[in-house]
Amino acid sequence: MPLSLLFCHGWGFDAGVWDPLAALLPEFTQLRDDAGYFGASAAPVPSEPVLAVTHSFGTMRLLAAPPEGLAGMVAINGFDRFTAAPDFPGTPARVVDRMVSAVAQEPETVLADFHARIGSAVPMGEPDAERLQASLVTMRDGDLRAIVGQVRLPILSLQGAHDTLLPMALRETVFAAVPGVMRRTHPDAGHLLQREDPGWCADAIRSFAATLA
Repeated sequence: MPLSLLFCHGWGFDAGVWDPLAALLPEFTQLRDDAGYFGASAAPVPSEPVLAVTHSFGTMRLLAAPPEGLAGMVAINGFDRFTAAPDFPGTPARVVDRMVSAVAQEPETVLADFHARIGSAVPMGEPDAERLQASLVTMRDGDLRAIVGQVRLPILSLQGAHDTLLPMALRETVFAAVPGVMRRTHPDAGHLLQREDPGWCADAIRSFAATLA
């Protein structure tokens, strides 16, 4: 049975972030989750084996509740831990702390600052401050490295060399517990790799999917 694709977006986005990339992969059955940051949430249940395609914090969301039939994951600018720890060169927790405090009072401002930093636009719709804040807390406190190591899921990590959100040391360390993790770095892209070069991402997904068939 062929693989379908399950797209999981990151913090501060909605399912529409996948439009350019999804259009280049018409040969796959496609499902998209939505965390409900700007409207109704969606959690599709795959009926066949799936390859998860995640972006940024969407990677942690997927790993925290992996669907049945998960055959592998392509993590675009993804991570299994975000904040720094003695054994992990992540982003200082205080950076996320400030966002946690601010998003409850001024979600529009926090979102505008975040998207300006990575060169994207805030999705349309009324932001759900409670959901956005809850996800930031998970991003700050979550650590899925041990879980990823136990599951031993085939993973392809796609990163942008000019990602202003993820430090280089973090990008090189994510999924370290996964034997045989595959890594590719786009030399010219940043944190929104699936929109900056969707063709490059589509080729990588297609090639990786072929190894799982």
